[in-house]
Amino acid sequence: MRFLAAIFSRQGFAILFLSAILGACTVVVDEGPGPRPPRPEPQFCPKHYEPVCARRGGDRQTFANACLAERAGYRILRDGECRDGGGDGEEQTFCTREYAPVCARRHGELRTFPNECEARAADYNVVDDGPC
Repeated sequence: MRFLAAIFSRQGFAILFLSAILGACTVVVDEGPGPRPPRPEPQFCPKHYEPVCARRGGDRQTFANACLAERAGYRILRDGECRDGGGDGEEQTFCTREYAPVCARRHGELRTFPNECEARAADYNVVDDGPC
């Protein structure tokens, strides 16, 4: 009896009432496995000509510069124009021995390369200048 009396008292009623209100105000947000928001793209790319060979899926294409390739959603394979022939295997890249270290990533793995060309030739994406 005391339990029921406590529930129906003013304090018990107030606590029960507030609990019901708070329970009704619960909001659940389920974004689900829907599409990810697009990556922010640069507003514009410079008009300088430094050709790169890039790939998206099975499509290889030469772009005037790296900015245009990345903006179109392509992954840069190497500096210079794409060469025809040789099947759809990747082409051999020749890089200078210039030492300008970069930090690059592939499948979550970070690695330091002596220069940007070496990183791209190894199929890594440059994330920062300097060692990792």
